[in-house]
Formats: sequence, structure tokens, C-alpha cells
Amino acid sequence: MGFPGTWMTESESVVYRVVPKCACSTIGQIMYYSDHGTYYDGDIHDATSGLHKWSIEASQPLIEGNVKAHKSFTFTCVRNPYTRILSSFFDKICGIQRNGKRYRGNLVPLLIQKYGIEVGGEDGKGEFDQIASFRRFLLFARDTIRWRRPMEPDIHWSAMAGHISTLIANGGRYDRIFWTEKFDEGMQQVLDAIDTRQPVDLKAVPRFNESEGHGPKREHPVEAYFDDLAMHLVYEIYHRDFELFKYDFENPGNKMPVGEIDLDEIHAKLGD
Repeated sequence: MGFPGTWMTESESVVYRVVPKCACSTIGQIMYYSDHGTYYDGDIHDATSGLHKWSIEASQPLIEGNVKAHKSFTFTCVRNPYTRILSSFFDKICGIQRNGKRYRGNLVPLLIQKYGIEVGGEDGKGEFDQIASFRRFLLFARDTIRWRRPMEPDIHWSAMAGHISTLIANGGRYDRIFWTEKFDEGMQQVLDAIDTRQPVDLKAVPRFNESEGHGPKREHPVEAYFDDLAMHLVYEIYHRDFELFKYDFENPGNKMPVGEIDLDEIHAKLGD
């Protein structure tokens, strides 16, 4: 299985396990900059050089050797499950992607037909009942994760614990897991722990939010999208994420963590 979703700087200063919808574009660009002194021109997910990625065959033995020997500081970043699944809906389901098309081709027509979801018309800019459509999408996300029907679960809404566990299961260990909601503080702790070829001033880093502007703006506060049934579905999908990364399941309106992340607990529970 190896180390899917794992990125490493060319200098091997740091290793990062990508978790979709958790500031991964910004983190990738910071890693790229820390080696080269410039940002990648374009979406960092498209870069095929300047950064080692597990998806690049030539990078795999380097990443595997580093992670298994724990040669470099290794980290990842997590996000509140309520805001993460909402962001996935507006970006991936309602939004037009950077190639000018809908995400995954026939996915949106399938959702419209099978689940009665609306997405704001052809361009994603029309008015529609965001709350009703999101709750129907949540049913679909649960079906993909629980029963793998009508399709395999997508990386953007599958649980963070699942992404994070692959590195542990294959012999890796995290030195830091921080919250998107406290991004500057967490990323600074990573930068303080490593030696970079180029100095990184976090205050000067632009936000590389590749999904911003893809889809319609969220019209309501987060908690409005989650009634009792929606919360039940979210818990069914993400109960480990709430527990391990210390988010508040009881209050969808509170995006901030309510405890400290315990790395030993994460390695014990995700290493099985």
C-alpha cells in the first residue's frame, strides 16, 4: 500500500500527509517555497516536480525510506468535520472545477437524479435551497462511506482518520497534527521544528484556497445546515474524527477544537 497522499520536500526537511479540504493547497505551497524561495505557478496539486509526492513514481522509494526510518519531521492538518463536509458540498458538488467542468463528470447528474439534489443550475450561480440539497448530499456521502454505493467514497468527504491512518499503519509516525482553525500557530510550530533552505514568513504567505470561488456562497450559518438527523449522519461518518481531533460534535456552530490532540492516542487507535 505504501504512503498514499504523502508529500515531502526535495530537501527532505519535512514530510506531510495530505488531508483533502484541510488547507492542503497552502501547506503544499509553503513546502515548495521552503525549498525554492518561490511558489509553484498554479495549483500545487498539479505540480510534478519541485516536491516529492507518492503519486510520482520516482518519489516513492525516497518517501518510503524517509517515513519508515522517521528521518524527517512528519505532520498533518485537520479540520472540523461539520465545516469540512459543507466545504466539500459547495466546492465539489455545486461548484465548477478549475477545468471548467463539473467534478467527476457524471457525479452531479447522478446526485440530481437519485437524491434530488439541486446545485444552482449549469453554472452553479442560480438560487436553490442550499439546506435541503446539502442534507440530501449528506445521505449520499453516508451511503458511499457505509455501503460504497452508488460509488466508492470520495477523498474529499471520507473521514480524516482514514487518510491519516495509512501513514501509521505502514510504519510512519507523526510529530505534529494541528488544526486548520489555528493554522498560523500550528504551521509555525512545524516551521520552528525544521531547517528550511529558504526562510518562510507565514505572515507573508498568501492563502492558496483553490476551492474559493468555485461554487455558490454559503447563505446560512454552519449550524443551520445540521438538524438532528443531519447531525446523526455526520456522527455516523465522522465519530472518530470528532473524538481523535477534539472537535465539538454537540454544537455544529462551534468550529473550534475543545481539547488537545493526543498523538499517542492517535497512533494507538489508528495503528491497528
